[in-house]
Amino acid sequence: MARRKVSLKVLENGARTFEVRHRWEDRPVAPSPDGAPTEYLPLRSVQKGGRPGWLKAKAPAGEGYRDIKETMRGLNLHTVCEEAMCPNIGECWNNRTATFMILGNVCTRSCGFCNVLTGKPSELDLDEPKRVAEAAKKMGLKHAVITSVNRDELKDGGAGIFAETIRQIREEVPGCAVEVLTPDFKGDRDALKTLIDARPDTFNHNIETVPRLYPAVRPQAKYDRSLEVLRHVKELNPDGLTKSGFMVGLGEAEEELREIMRDLRASDVDILTIGQYLRPSENHLPMSRYYEPKEFADLRKYGFSLGFKHVESGPLVRSSYHAHEQTADARKSGVV
Repeated sequence: MARRKVSLKVLENGARTFEVRHRWEDRPVAPSPDGAPTEYLPLRSVQKGGRPGWLKAKAPAGEGYRDIKETMRGLNLHTVCEEAMCPNIGECWNNRTATFMILGNVCTRSCGFCNVLTGKPSELDLDEPKRVAEAAKKMGLKHAVITSVNRDELKDGGAGIFAETIRQIREEVPGCAVEVLTPDFKGDRDALKTLIDARPDTFNHNIETVPRLYPAVRPQAKYDRSLEVLRHVKELNPDGLTKSGFMVGLGEAEEELREIMRDLRASDVDILTIGQYLRPSENHLPMSRYYEPKEFADLRKYGFSLGFKHVESGPLVRSSYHAHEQTADARKSGVV
């Protein structure tokens, strides 16, 4: 029998939903290619006190951090920075960079690594795109990143709200580049066309991990479908940048990582991000090990050898970390 915890939750707007937290033991991990069982670190050794020095980020503080937090709360907006417990929140917010999370803060999927709430989403907020644009203007953004929870119950998966958010930002903040980090929309091509017709500057969809680990890491997703989404977006908008990323430390083998890097390049992905998985709680998938900085450097070097225009690889790297610099570097490389 699956071990899971289901509890009622009342959101900030008063809406009621339910939260589902699965124990990681419910998701068996397939053995590594050599057949050897993967050993995982106990939770206490992956919490802040047991982390190596290169994985310790400063506690969030500062004027920029406080201003952005007040702006988000004042406009009833969410950031993936907070929901996913990103270790870079202090650095990014003090640099006036934040990743907006639209379509609410309750996800219809239950990925084993993610700290975002899983449950029944609230009603669609049609005014949200306008408030995101207002926040982007107030913050004086030159590069806005928009992501979302999965909304599988919606016919278009929320693609229409993504598109309207892009249009509102373009209207309110002329010259601001817009990057989107999207779900797979179940591979729906009409949904992808709706979003791409709004012409985001960068389209990001993360592959997250190696195919063998998908049943444990992304149980409602499909590896080949994610690759197809990235390929199709490039066909729809050849002049736009495409981007993807994955985590390490989930029990993958080195050759498996190299294989997904080759698959992403074969799908014409321009920008790649690679970061260390950090287990949020005991109800999330365990971590196999910490990767050394040199290993991240080696993966970065291999990525460039495959033809990626930019590779961001490091222990604290997340999808939107240094997003503006990533885009600028890729454009300098002659992508567009």
